[in-house]
Amino acid sequence: MTGTDDSMRGAVLICVTATVAGVIIGFIGGAFRWLLQAADRLRIDLVEWAGRLPGPGLLIPIAAAAIGATLAALVVRWEPLANGSGIQHVEAVYRGELPPPRIRLLPAKFVGGLLAIGSGLVLGREGPTVHMGAAIGAQAARQARLPDSEVRMMQTALGGAGLAVAFNAPIGGTLFTLEEVTRSFRVKTVLATVFAASTAVGCARLILGDHPEFRLAPIGEPEFVWLPLFVVFGLATGILGAVYNRLVLWFLDHVAAVRRVPSVAKATVIGAIIGVIMVIYPQAVGGGEEATQILLGGKQILLSVIVGYLLLRFLAGPLSYSAPVVGGLFAPMLTIGALWGVLFVGVVNLGWPGEIGYLAVPMAVVGMSAFFGACVRAPVTGMVLVIEMTASTAVIVPMLAATAGAVLVAYLVGSPPIYDSLRERSLSKT
Repeated sequence: MTGTDDSMRGAVLICVTATVAGVIIGFIGGAFRWLLQAADRLRIDLVEWAGRLPGPGLLIPIAAAAIGATLAALVVRWEPLANGSGIQHVEAVYRGELPPPRIRLLPAKFVGGLLAIGSGLVLGREGPTVHMGAAIGAQAARQARLPDSEVRMMQTALGGAGLAVAFNAPIGGTLFTLEEVTRSFRVKTVLATVFAASTAVGCARLILGDHPEFRLAPIGEPEFVWLPLFVVFGLATGILGAVYNRLVLWFLDHVAAVRRVPSVAKATVIGAIIGVIMVIYPQAVGGGEEATQILLGGKQILLSVIVGYLLLRFLAGPLSYSAPVVGGLFAPMLTIGALWGVLFVGVVNLGWPGEIGYLAVPMAVVGMSAFFGACVRAPVTGMVLVIEMTASTAVIVPMLAATAGAVLVAYLVGSPPIYDSLRERSLSKT
């Protein structure tokens, strides 16, 4: 009985610790997202204001983006662990390949993420919130005097809570921990993640409001006759995801290979390039949430504009990630998936005997899940994330078919999951 009692007390302590840590990442992650939303509005206002100035006024937002990227790189110089997404570090810690993060990572991720993403770099907010959650979880476990194995488990669980806060998706955040990081369903990990994610999202909603991430245009469930079209779309998305993963690694390798240029200067140059894009196409930079909302809201956009936005974000995302700054990959992937879905329907519609433009929004929703699945190789997490973010199950059947097809093709062409590649790349440098 003593052993059983100790086990029960240990489980209760884990759940209490996860709940307390969930409250902390919920409020911190919610504040982080609120500030990023304010930065998005400020960035667009800055471009509009600069455009009304005489002379070379548009150099001002370009300079602002370059300065923001520079300051973000200086934060990474102070705390090198803050560089990039952080998800691959959470995975490496869980596997015992690296030590758990220290709490000093928290301010570095918070400030560095605001500077990098807020200045317009095409990066995702989920990377910083996942890593901040991991740092909080590891510190909370240390304070509770949990053994090393459970410190690693707790940082993993709180990483999932951080993802849940980033996308207002508690179930998706939980599944991310179990499907992508641990790849197992152990009772303690499940309990810790569920307690942390539910508490964190509840606290974040006190700051951000209780509403879905995206407001979806009214859509009905696509007729079964269109299912083969969604399958073809999914197969093509698998190839696109493999190309994107390769592009991310290509930019990382080639930017790092320029050793004569200091890392901070590289960030400055990349920030200036993104600033130029921002001046021309303001919606083509940043995390992409507003652009995704426009697409999911059903607004009619010229096919040529969709092509331009897709190409810009397809290149600007990997370029931004190659800068030595804080930021993730998830959110830009979702925007690319939505753009790709709208483009696919538009191209097919050009040669289709009837009008199928009404499939654009359903295909955009499916594209978010399928592209995520192809890149990350976590199909269930991707589908649940998108369902929670849109608060709609209208396209769940075509989503299942397309996402499965995308993951299958990515597997067949030998494209490894992006975070496995990033984790192996980071370990080779330690």
